[in-house]
Amino acid sequence: MKHCVVLLSGGIDSATTLAIAASQGYQTYALSFDYGQRHRRELEAARQIAKSLGAKEHRVLEIDNQIFSGSALVDDVAVPKSRSPQEIGSAIPVTYVPARNTIFLAHALAWAEVIGGSHIFIGANAIDYSGYPDCRPEFLALFEMLANIGTKAGIEGGRFQIHAPLVKLSKADIVRKAIELKVDLSLTHSCYDPAPDGAACGTCDSCLLRLKGFEEAGVSDPIRYAA
Repeated sequence: MKHCVVLLSGGIDSATTLAIAASQGYQTYALSFDYGQRHRRELEAARQIAKSLGAKEHRVLEIDNQIFSGSALVDDVAVPKSRSPQEIGSAIPVTYVPARNTIFLAHALAWAEVIGGSHIFIGANAIDYSGYPDCRPEFLALFEMLANIGTKAGIEGGRFQIHAPLVKLSKADIVRKAIELKVDLSLTHSCYDPAPDGAACGTCDSCLLRLKGFEEAGVSDPIRYAA
């Protein structure tokens, strides 16, 4: 069986990506990160999703958040709320975490080489106003090149591949794909600023994009919202 590492944040995109990898016959190894994000709800979601989708193993790696300052996800910076789609898509958002996907993919690459797998899956999405530079196809293509010239396995002909099956899908299409693959969407978490009881705020950029996706897909979002 082919082995792959799947970056798993606990949101819809990464959960659907894990389900896609499993549906393609991969034995999946899920990788999540505790990097000092302002809440732990997403890590709890990731654990539940990895179990529900049959991951062979799920690891949560801790990264010192001293290198991740300036982002609303890790610092005392206000999370934007109630923005229009035009505002969300106008610039790189303050929720951008410096070089996060580069760092996450580097860890995934190391683990893939250790387990003898040459495939890495990431739920990056460049559509629906995401605005993150490290979710673009150009970035992923260059990281794949790096993986193949900077590792023992790559030099010896193992050829790593970075898979981003959702990169050009709308959020509505991702919701439909998740339902098709029987992902338990009630386990997923997308909110940047949840309430103390874990309920999603309903007004941050991530919640708004999620709600838009469910509305356009014509299905109800099964998670709890505070607002």
